[in-house]
Amino acid sequence: MKYEIEVPEYSKETGIKMNWEYGFTIDARMANNVVAIKANKEGLISLARHLLNLAQESIPSGYHFHLDESNSLEDGSCEIVVEKL
Repeated sequence: MKYEIEVPEYSKETGIKMNWEYGFTIDARMANNVVAIKANKEGLISLARHLLNLAQESIPSGYHFHLDESNSLEDGSCEIVVEKL
């Protein structure tokens, strides 16, 4: 199986563009010092795109994005912050 994922180009003026697959579902929970992320196919593709997006050479170290139940995750999810070193 082969997937092709289009990664939006980073721009200092507009920042990271977060493109989501239609119908995505992502749930993140924290228990016993373990983060568990559950997602449907569309959610996993969306997360892969966001990680590849952040990995672009033109994105500076320290750049990050937040996901939480008010921003793309299912109700009751814990917050996720992903930062580029």
